[in-house]
Amino acid sequence: MSSTEELQVAQATQEDAVVSTEKAVEPVKKLKPARKQVKPGEIERKMTPQTGKEYNIWYNKWAGGDREDSYSNKTKAQTRCNIRKDSGVTRADRNGIKYCCLFFARGCCPYGWECEYLHRLPNQTTALPDTSKDCFARDKFSDYRDDMGGVGSFTRMNRTLYVGRIKETGEGDHTEEVVRRHFGMWGEIERNETDFWIVRVLQYRSVAFVTYVSELNAQFAKEAMACQSLDNDEILNVRWATEDPNPVQKVAEKRRLEEVGREAIQGKIDTRIVDAVRHIRALEDGEELPDEYEIETEQQPAQEDDEDEEPGAKRRKIEAPPVEEPPQAKGILSADTIEGLKYFAQIRARNGGAPVTVKAVPVNRPAGTLALADYGSDSDEE
Repeated sequence: MSSTEELQVAQATQEDAVVSTEKAVEPVKKLKPARKQVKPGEIERKMTPQTGKEYNIWYNKWAGGDREDSYSNKTKAQTRCNIRKDSGVTRADRNGIKYCCLFFARGCCPYGWECEYLHRLPNQTTALPDTSKDCFARDKFSDYRDDMGGVGSFTRMNRTLYVGRIKETGEGDHTEEVVRRHFGMWGEIERNETDFWIVRVLQYRSVAFVTYVSELNAQFAKEAMACQSLDNDEILNVRWATEDPNPVQKVAEKRRLEEVGREAIQGKIDTRIVDAVRHIRALEDGEELPDEYEIETEQQPAQEDDEDEEPGAKRRKIEAPPVEEPPQAKGILSADTIEGLKYFAQIRARNGGAPVTVKAVPVNRPAGTLALADYGSDSDEE
């Protein structure tokens, strides 16, 4: 081999090594370990100011206090999740757990890659193993809380968040753009028929409504943006939105749920079963089937009279046997009675026209069946 050929071989080997190294390094970049968001003991635990004598663990407030006091006493969240930097691989990817970490969504998980839950956004295409739980494995309830907070209800698919206490510093379009920018990082926001994001801002009321494509992303965003702020130093009040009273929206939501259910059912049904059911219904309705159909003959022995057919043929086309329709009665007599009369007419013709007598004797036969036990004739030949 010449020196030129040796140089070409060396260059090709080096290029293959570089390509193989890039392929080996590429998945490592995608599957980076999740980093620890905070250090243990770094978060300062603040107690809720006492405004009453009894503390309600269901509403997380003191009983007897004013409803507005619970909002005014809220403090801004100390941490916030950075979905680009904090997302990564945890032990849940190896154990197969499909639930997200609640503290990761709030930006205060001290375990990082050692956490037993996922440190990334919920997957829209993968359904949770239990529909009565949210994406953080918390149990849902049959109804919402009075203040529309908490985990939520399993009787309704709620994809819309209520965002209150927004500081409006500009026009409505500017506020809508700010809300969409902050809430869009937690999942895909739904678009309407005109390809606009469904983010409604009620001007001069400091309220906005954000609708996500997936309910799981709405659950994640509710926890991630609780007591956070937008571009200004406000403390957001993020809760579940009540049902839209607009009848047009109710009809559209019902149609959307029907389409989602239809697509889910079609994805689980085998097409061969659907075709078989269609053929059965066609036979029941008396419709005509195709004259030829294709069947597999791998396990069927070859017929002796088919000498021209190759023995290794796996498929062949045969004609479907004609379907005999049952005789239909046109008078007052049933089809079975007419068939019986035809049978006795044949016997009488065989006996030379001699009359035929029928004897009814008790026989042991299944209920609902018709059988002739004995018959006699005047002819000596029988």
